[in-house]
Amino acid sequence: MTAVRPFRAVRYDPRRVELSRVMVPPYDVIAADERGSFFDRDPHNAIRFELTREVEAEATTDYAQVRDALDAWRESGVLLQDDEPAFYVMRQRFRAPDGRELERVGFFAELELAEYDERIVLPHEATLAGPKKDRLRLLRASRANLSSVFMLYEDRDEELAGVLAAALDSAVLGTASDDAGVEYTLAAITRDADIAVIQSFLATRPVVIADGHHRYETALAYRQERREERGGGADAPGGAGATLAYFANLYAKGSLLLPIHRVVRQGAAPSEADFAAKLPGWKQEVVEVAADGANIPELLEAHLAPRATQPSFAADDGSGSLRVFWQDQPLGGELMVRILERDVLGGVFGLDENDIREGAVSFPKSSPRAAEEVRTGGGVVALYLNALEPDDVFRVTRAGERMPQKSTFFSPKVPTGMVFRVHDEEGG
Repeated sequence: MTAVRPFRAVRYDPRRVELSRVMVPPYDVIAADERGSFFDRDPHNAIRFELTREVEAEATTDYAQVRDALDAWRESGVLLQDDEPAFYVMRQRFRAPDGRELERVGFFAELELAEYDERIVLPHEATLAGPKKDRLRLLRASRANLSSVFMLYEDRDEELAGVLAAALDSAVLGTASDDAGVEYTLAAITRDADIAVIQSFLATRPVVIADGHHRYETALAYRQERREERGGGADAPGGAGATLAYFANLYAKGSLLLPIHRVVRQGAAPSEADFAAKLPGWKQEVVEVAADGANIPELLEAHLAPRATQPSFAADDGSGSLRVFWQDQPLGGELMVRILERDVLGGVFGLDENDIREGAVSFPKSSPRAAEEVRTGGGVVALYLNALEPDDVFRVTRAGERMPQKSTFFSPKVPTGMVFRVHDEEGG
């Protein structure tokens, strides 16, 4: 199934730059007002490979400046290219929202592209046309994969953990930390036997896209363009027939799935009677909330988390009461995010998919942020959810289904700047 290959990464020379100053979050999580700070942080910051300084410039840029920078930095020695093909292990040490110290270990590789209908690379969400057009302009200009697609694989017995850990013990290439306090270690796997272990393992399994659907689909479109330019034939090695991907085991302890909550931004907050009338068959418990909502995380852990295997959610209108709703039955094959969209956003608030797309609902990635939105006028009611389980992700994607918008948040994100994959000239 999944075909991965070692590659000769282009990467920052740690003797020339401080990796912490040049790496950046994925382009789609950098806010417009954050761009300038990354551009100003270091003249070689990797944001120059991803975004324009001003949002307005994206509509007209052809991204020629990206390839110019890539070539100039390689020529000056800021970027080097490894002599030997490798898989590149990245360890991320971080603190979870509940205070636990965790680490996630994965690896970068060259991933052979496959159409979705081949059931090798499985998407979990739908994409939009606009971002793909923008990323395609960037890929045409740079002829390089400058940020990675984030892929998940299933390794319940952690068969690959030993190979990855050994590289971190013996072949470290660099270290860094980011603004969120995540600590990074990059290492190389070059031994043929270790490379074969990874390739053989993934060859029998599909992978799921966690983040980077637009980048992956852009890579497919670029591959098709290059094939048409050549008049058909096999994809040349090292070029457009593959992309840069980061792989992590979704079942490892450090693979964190976080819920994405909902805040309804329009209308009136339902009363207790409204909820009771529109949610027949649901039970509810009311607990007191601090005026500023500061104890929301603790209340959710105590009252919502124990019901993770049942249909359940919590509602908070900022009035001082948290309403926890549940049904006395197992979720089974249902996703709570789907139930919430149908029964609560639709059934209680009268919102349909178009309303949600038009901004009637926001999607905060933490319960404190959701609570703040309600208490500062940014929303009417916060709806809190439990996190999905790894089994949910694989079950849905293997069935060929897509999850509802903003179903889960894979944390931490995979940064841009650890390694780059520059296409061989012959391969595009």
